[in-house]
Amino acid sequence: MTQKVFVVGVGMTKFEKPGALEWDYPDMAREAGTKALADAGIDYNQVQQAYVGYVYGESTAGQRAVYELGMTGIPVVNVNNNCSTGSTALYLAAQAIRGGLADCTLALGFEKMQKGSLGSTYDDREQPMMRHLLALAELQEFAMPPAPYMFGAAGKEHMERYGTTAEQFAKIGVKNHKHSVNNPYAQFQKEYSLEEVLAAKQIYGPLTKLQCSPTSDGSGAVILASEAFVDKHNLADQAIEMVGQSMVTDLETTFSTKSAINLVGADMSRTAAEAVYAQAGIGPEDVDVIELHDCFSTNELLTYEALGLCAAGEGGRLVDDNATTYGGKWVVNPSGGLISKGHPLGATGLAQCSELTWQLRGTADARQVDGARIALQHNIGLGGAVVVTAYRPANR
Repeated sequence: MTQKVFVVGVGMTKFEKPGALEWDYPDMAREAGTKALADAGIDYNQVQQAYVGYVYGESTAGQRAVYELGMTGIPVVNVNNNCSTGSTALYLAAQAIRGGLADCTLALGFEKMQKGSLGSTYDDREQPMMRHLLALAELQEFAMPPAPYMFGAAGKEHMERYGTTAEQFAKIGVKNHKHSVNNPYAQFQKEYSLEEVLAAKQIYGPLTKLQCSPTSDGSGAVILASEAFVDKHNLADQAIEMVGQSMVTDLETTFSTKSAINLVGADMSRTAAEAVYAQAGIGPEDVDVIELHDCFSTNELLTYEALGLCAAGEGGRLVDDNATTYGGKWVVNPSGGLISKGHPLGATGLAQCSELTWQLRGTADARQVDGARIALQHNIGLGGAVVVTAYRPANR
């Protein structure tokens, strides 16, 4: 039998433009980790394992980060899984509890990024995304930089296949920037009109600059606990149960379908979501609030369909119906999402978990989704890995 897993503490830094502050990753990790421990009401010496995610950094930077919280000799595992690094650390920390190997674990993530578009670090070896890029270049003319090319090409395919419009993608950017106005942790907190989003610098295909996530510095942290730990420390009132979780990597259909949409992970997302719904005994209609991977507005719309919020080709209708904002069926990315909150790769999945924890506790202030009882998290990294997690309060 697997053990139940509960989120008992969360914390994060404000996400910042790279270089905006004179801080280093240990400073970021100390702030996020200290906040998470304080939120859980426990000391670091009660944590039995730590999983630390980052993409851009030297080996064992995870240990250096965790040492800001304490040096108790516990196992510290470094995690790197592209843009889903933070949620992969969360998955591993949960797995240790789920398997009965620990009662209290820490998932920590951080990133200190360079300004501008993402680039490779090592140019003397095969790039992990090369197979994806070569497959996509057979479908649509290659462009640089790779990330907006890939997600922009997927958006173009959706437009050609289903009649989705550039305006519908732009409306997602409008929504997420509007949501971020109420998030003190967001890198950007400015509202834009549809006209401003459409008129911003074009990046690739339907994507303009205001529909693309920025590079960011920042950190997030989550404390997970077993049911026995929650009971022993009287944490049930604040605990959020992880009622379903699945991690999926690339499938044969990623390449065999000859589809840009699948090359950026739609089938991975769909497979993970279906597993989570089955584990939790819920469907997409039961979910109230969602934090999903809107690295680009095109991917948010594709993910609506992959998560089963609507049928294939109907994502644009959800946008036009305002079904994914306050007053709609779901509130998607109340934090502002990656587009406006920011995207420090190692921290993103943990920031998503933090936001959903606050939502389910009813402590999200001006961002609060009324009556939120079930939450869904989606985080994707190309190359590839998707982590989907469902949550509900322990005491409801």
